[in-house]
This record gives sequence, structure tokens and C-alpha cells, in this order.
Amino acid sequence: MNAPLIELKGLIRKFRRDSVEITVLRDINLKVYQGDFISLMGPSGSGKSTLLNIIAGIDRPSGGELNVLDTDILSMNEDELASWRNRHVGFVFQHFNLIPVLTAFGNIELPLLLTDLSKKERREHVMTALELVGLTDRAEHYPRQLSGGQEQRVAIARAIVTDPTFILADEPTGDLDAESAEEVMKVLAGLNKDEQFHKTIILVTHDPRAAAYASICHHLEKGVLVQRNPVGTHP
Repeated sequence: MNAPLIELKGLIRKFRRDSVEITVLRDINLKVYQGDFISLMGPSGSGKSTLLNIIAGIDRPSGGELNVLDTDILSMNEDELASWRNRHVGFVFQHFNLIPVLTAFGNIELPLLLTDLSKKERREHVMTALELVGLTDRAEHYPRQLSGGQEQRVAIARAIVTDPTFILADEPTGDLDAESAEEVMKVLAGLNKDEQFHKTIILVTHDPRAAAYASICHHLEKGVLVQRNPVGTHP
């Protein structure tokens, strides 16, 4: 079998609150392979988002190992991590985090402004991302002119416009109605299953309907990875 894309060994995350030490993640061991679609489920406070932030290089663990593409992420300084994130991580949040004074096109283009691409090349990348999420006709619309589901699809387009190695989605359907949530999950599932992209995706969710789009489901209970079930009930 190929080496894992992401590997966590004995990962621990502790926080201090006044004089009390709280352990949020306990001895997490996880392997994620290229093309996996993994969901992380569990009650609020179980450590799901903390784990996702550590994989993204946004947060640092208190102990253990984290390797991505055979690189020790924990050895990087903040500048190196920022550069690594820009290249490898596409992050989708529950709250769309779109800039209201920018159009859908402008929001999606933002990550590309940190690259050496020409204006023409940036436009080609943005229009390709808009096409992938089914919103080419909304390129010049502002966030206030979009539905919640459309805003989240713009956020997904922004996350994939740099062609990241993997996508991390933290409760991407949490603010959406059932119909919009299904639209968003179909976009993510398409990015995972399409042979041209075959994106590796890690999804944090409370919603079993969203988790059903994943092929593997991990459960976190009080910071412990307690269960690993196949899901994949959607075609």
C-alpha cells in the first residue's frame, strides 16, 4: 500500500484554563491516504475542530507526531507553515467568511494574489473553480446577492482555486437548510470522486446526512478516537 498522505501518531492537545489543564485530544493515531473522503463525528467539545486545525497547521499539538507528504509539519516555523498551507490546504469553514465588498470572482481570486500567476491566468483558474461548483453565472454577484448554499459553494471554489493537496471542511453545512446542504455535499463528493481531481477530503460534521457522503467515518468521544466505520451510502 502507498504511504499515507497524512499520518498522526500519538497526538495530544492540552490547554490550560487558569490553573486547570484540559486534555482535548488523547493519543490520536490516524492515517489518511490520497483520495480518501473521511468524516469526523462526535459531540460538541469532543475535539473534532481542534484536530482539523492541527492537521491544517493552524494549531499545534502538545505532543505526538504529524507528517504530511512525508514532511514533519511540527518542525516548521510560522512562515514556513503559512507557505505550506497556501500550497497544500484548502479550508472550508461553517461560516462562509466571504468578503462582502468583493464579488464571488473577487473572493475566489484572493488566494491567487499570493502567487506569481498573471491576471489572465488568475481569471482562468477562478472561472474553472466557479464551473466546478456550478456558479459561473454568479461570478459578478456579491455575497448578499447569493443564497447560503451559493455562498458556501463560492467558499469551496476559493478553497480549491489553488489546487490544494487536500481539503479540510469544518461543519460546511452547519448554517444551511437541508436542500442547500445536499448541494454543498454533492460538490465536495464530486471533487473527491472525479478522476481528474480525486481530492482527499476530511470533513468535520454533526450531520449524519453529510457524513454519509464520506467513505470512512471516525468518531471522537472526549478527545479519543473510538470508532472507525465505513459510510458511503451516497452514490
